Amino acid sequence: MWIADNWKDYEVIDTSDGEKLERWGDYILVRPDPQVIWHTPKKAPGWKHRNGHYHRSSKGGGEWEFFDLPQEWQIRYRELTFNLKPFSFKHTGLFPEQATNWDWFSSIIKGAVQETNRPVKVLNLFAYTGGATLAAAKAGASVTHVDASKGMVTWAKENAVASGLSDAPIRWLVDDCVKFVEREIRRGNTYDGIIMDPPSYGRGPKGEIWKIEESIFPFIELTSKILAKDALFFLVNSYTTGLQPAVLTYMIHTALIPQFGGHVEASEIGLPVSSNGLILPCGASGRWMR
Repeated sequence: MWIADNWKDYEVIDTSDGEKLERWGDYILVRPDPQVIWHTPKKAPGWKHRNGHYHRSSKGGGEWEFFDLPQEWQIRYRELTFNLKPFSFKHTGLFPEQATNWDWFSSIIKGAVQETNRPVKVLNLFAYTGGATLAAAKAGASVTHVDASKGMVTWAKENAVASGLSDAPIRWLVDDCVKFVEREIRRGNTYDGIIMDPPSYGRGPKGEIWKIEESIFPFIELTSKILAKDALFFLVNSYTTGLQPAVLTYMIHTALIPQFGGHVEASEIGLPVSSNGLILPCGASGRWMR
């Protein structure tokens, strides 16, 4: 398992009864987590003294209950700064477990830039609030950030400003990821690194439907057509339980290895739980590198 254990401003304090107790900077949140199917004593004081608690409804969805939580605040990871705010369906605007992937591709980008002085172009698809975009830009890449939600792209731009990357070579695009890749193929554009964090289910700006089990492999094959011949890396993230590491390995290997060679590996990603030293699983990632 790849573990995001370099955080200082974030921690999972405890987990029990379908929920996780987290510290986001100075604030304590309780949020639901479907992986937490165990029942343990809630001894950590944060369970009772939390700043925000997302209650899931038995009918689907849920709502926040707030106890002295600001509308917006910031946390840092290494040299990056992220604006957080509680919004629909339990989210805060950041997936901390992805930091293990940020570190991985940042080291690849830095190595390429420093050792060969080559320009590195990265494409971030389903790019959300820009964690991977900012990490890649900070490492020295030029980044194209694509997400179907205008609100998410605006939020990502705000994170770039907070991180001192307002002048970084980042292209911000509100677009359907599949249609964008199809246009890039026609244009003949290629990228040295591609990151995708597809949702389990989603809709594009014009109502395009995305179901990951049906769409992910054709999309990986499609996206491989804009991977440069001397590309550096390819990353696919999944929060869908059916897409286990071996499935990610199989898809990426099938789509990339015959043409590009290189190496594929996949693993669960996780976050350490500070109260007991165990690891909370948070999905899986598949990685290709030359």
